[in-house]
Amino acid sequence: MEFSDKELNIFNEMMKVVKRYPDFKKYELRMESSLQIPGLEIYPDRRKIYRDRMEIRLTAKEFDILCLLAANCGRVLTYTQIYQEVWGDYVQDIENNTIGYHICNLKEKLFAASPCSSFHIRCVRNVGYCFETTMEE
Repeated sequence: MEFSDKELNIFNEMMKVVKRYPDFKKYELRMESSLQIPGLEIYPDRRKIYRDRMEIRLTAKEFDILCLLAANCGRVLTYTQIYQEVWGDYVQDIENNTIGYHICNLKEKLFAASPCSSFHIRCVRNVGYCFETTMEE
């Protein structure tokens, strides 16, 4: 999306006014969405994850990977897709080890928080990973 010079000038003037009033932000309505998975609550806006109301502490990359996988539940994401979404670039031949390292740590933390969870991260050999949930009977 591109602005015309006139639109850009109007926008810049509006931003000058907003910046003069630092309390203006407190009037902003917050629409906090969460991703609910049985036994897991993910709050992307707060960058927090809970299991039974207990926070699971993750690194920034672990959090980003979990959000990406959970948002694409049931879909296999390739190493390249994960790397490009989480790191924002592409480096050939090292992404598998980098992602594997973070997934391993992520799985350990999720298992420690919930050994009998209804979700897991499945490795698809030489392809990528898939976040899956199991139906409780």
